[in-house]
Amino acid sequence: MRWWLVVAGLWLLVVLTVPDAQAKTRPRNHDGETRRGKRRKDGRGHPQTRVGRSRPLKIRLVPGPIIPLEPAEYRGKSLFLKPYKNIHEQHASYNVIPGKQGQCVYEGLTMFDQAVWSPMPCVTCLCTGGRVVCDELACPVTNCLFPFTPAGECCPVCTEPDSNFSLDLSGDSPVPHDPTDPVTPLIQEEIRQIIWREAQEHHEEEEERVRKKEEARRKRRRQRKEQEERQRKLVEERRREEEEVLRLQIEREEEEWRRQIEEEEKRRQEERRRQGEEDRRQKEASEREVREMERKLKEDRRRQEEMLREELLDLIEKEKKHQEEEEEEEVWLRGDVFQMPPKEPQEQEEPEEPDLLPAPIPRPPVETEEEEETEEMEAGGRRGLPPGCDISDVIVTCENAKLTHFPPLAIPELKSLSLEGNNISSIPAEAFNGIPNLEWINLKKNKLNSAGIDTKAFKVLKNLRRLYLDGNLLETVPSDLPPTLQELKINENRLRGIDENSLQDLSSLMILELEGNLLSEGNMDPLAFAPLTQLSYLRLGRNHFRTVPQGLPKSLLELYLENNLIEEISETVFNQTSNLNIVSLRHNKLDESRIAPLAWINHRNLESIDLSHNDFYLVPSYLPKSLIHLVLVGNNIERVPGFVFAHMDPGLEYLYLSYNRLDGEGFEPESFFGSYHSMVELCIDHNQLVVVPSGINEMTSLHFLRLDNNRIRSIPDEGICDPNHSGDSTLVAVRLENNYIDPRKVSPMAFTCVRSSSSVVLKPQKTK
Repeated sequence: MRWWLVVAGLWLLVVLTVPDAQAKTRPRNHDGETRRGKRRKDGRGHPQTRVGRSRPLKIRLVPGPIIPLEPAEYRGKSLFLKPYKNIHEQHASYNVIPGKQGQCVYEGLTMFDQAVWSPMPCVTCLCTGGRVVCDELACPVTNCLFPFTPAGECCPVCTEPDSNFSLDLSGDSPVPHDPTDPVTPLIQEEIRQIIWREAQEHHEEEEERVRKKEEARRKRRRQRKEQEERQRKLVEERRREEEEVLRLQIEREEEEWRRQIEEEEKRRQEERRRQGEEDRRQKEASEREVREMERKLKEDRRRQEEMLREELLDLIEKEKKHQEEEEEEEVWLRGDVFQMPPKEPQEQEEPEEPDLLPAPIPRPPVETEEEEETEEMEAGGRRGLPPGCDISDVIVTCENAKLTHFPPLAIPELKSLSLEGNNISSIPAEAFNGIPNLEWINLKKNKLNSAGIDTKAFKVLKNLRRLYLDGNLLETVPSDLPPTLQELKINENRLRGIDENSLQDLSSLMILELEGNLLSEGNMDPLAFAPLTQLSYLRLGRNHFRTVPQGLPKSLLELYLENNLIEEISETVFNQTSNLNIVSLRHNKLDESRIAPLAWINHRNLESIDLSHNDFYLVPSYLPKSLIHLVLVGNNIERVPGFVFAHMDPGLEYLYLSYNRLDGEGFEPESFFGSYHSMVELCIDHNQLVVVPSGINEMTSLHFLRLDNNRIRSIPDEGICDPNHSGDSTLVAVRLENNYIDPRKVSPMAFTCVRSSSSVVLKPQKTK
């Protein structure tokens, strides 16, 4: 038995010595150092135990036939063996030595048979027959006061010599030289308990390490969440503070704005009140002055009448006395021979009455009144201006000066004269003799009538360009107007007709306004506009025309016929006006059936037509080819026929269909055909639409779109914007408020063609 143990020890010594010799001759690993060097660099020895725990016992394991090297419950784990005494220390190495058939698995690593490695400092393991056998170095007990472990060594040594120990001990060898030391083998149960205790401690240490790592990770995650929460709260708090500051600022601005408006309104009311009081005082003062003047005039007239009456009576008395004397003398001369019968008193008074009682008895007072007014004018104004007038350079303004007569002015260099808002009723022939170079005359809002304007009044004006006679009582156009006149306005009068000669010799006239009169096709001569060869602007609104007047001049560019009774447009009415560019027929009685197909379809310059507030039920056909701007607001339109804009070139750009009766069936797929690439502004607000009309998403040049105040309930993704369109966005503004749309259900893809999302107006909406 003892012989077998000796053989086993020698075999183990050989096995441990050969790998160490090979390790010394083997090249270093890829880190440039052997595992021993690495162990020295790391400075690690046996795994440290926890505080309070005892260091595990060192085991001397002597293999024998009755002691298994690897119990069943610890299969896969290594056995630690204590070397015999006199066996030198073997340096650990991680180099794998391939051996014979068979492999070992150690901590996840596969080792070949007869491979030797050092998993930790001072421990050497061997793979043999599929099992792992490990040898841990046992250190001798040191009997010194200050043991010291040299760098790179496993066992402590004494720094001072000790007589109890042999001097032959080497610092590199922990085994004593005395081979007689007894070796006490451990039984299987002790080995199992020691191995289980080591495994349990290792497992607990691993669990503790994992637990600490997990706690640290949870702590970092918790700290990160807390930091994010603090940051979020800080941002939220800052945002709320900014919103509160903005709200307070807006409230202050609104309050300041309201205060300014109230102050402005109060100031205006105060000014109006003061102005009213001032006007009332001035009016009362002027009325008092007028009454006083009238009283004085009446008193003077009465005194003058009494004086005249007294003078007349004196003259009559003297005449009677003179006649009596003549009669007496005649009787005395003739005596009884030739005595004439006396004349009857009635026969004597009748021939004398016209001479003694002249008709214009009140004439002297009238002459006195005019002289007094003239004197007041000369005394109150500069250069003979009446009170209330002002002169600036070559302009005289006498607006609302309460003048009753045309003021006598003598300012040859005067260019402009404004007498608006007075009570002038007549213009005498010599009115402009002192101001012959006038270019502009404003006589609006007076009481001029046709009979009060002398036929020769305007003949002296050789440079007159503009004449304004609005708001008077004229029944005919003043005659003999200067041929240099370029602008004539006679709006808001009582013109009852224009004959062939009313506008004669006005070949330079370019602007003519005759709105708010009593004109109609019955009292308008077809040749009335013939002399106006340069007329480009004509306004005939607020009259009584039932058809477009005939004989429009060829040079006409703009025609305005609003607020008449026009019911039809014939084929020939615009035949001569090839240059016509704008036509306004608002507030008439037109419908789509009363416009002749050839009325204006072939016009190449007609670009704008206003047909608002008529009786259309359909968008009219046969519109001009050159049309760009079409207004159909306030009709009864229920349908837009297909291809109604297809013939236009280059295409319709502005279409206004607001305030009509268009509903879900009002548009056809081809309603906007011909305007897909030209339409810039489209207004279909205030109708009865329930869906977005088809064709809008094909309009590549559309800038403004109004669909507000309808009954639309949803916006499809492709209703307004074409998802396949790849060009630049042109749509600037979209208005969809006051419908039945839920903004939360509108897809963001519905407005991809709008330049800015803030340009889409969706609020407020109607409720069901």
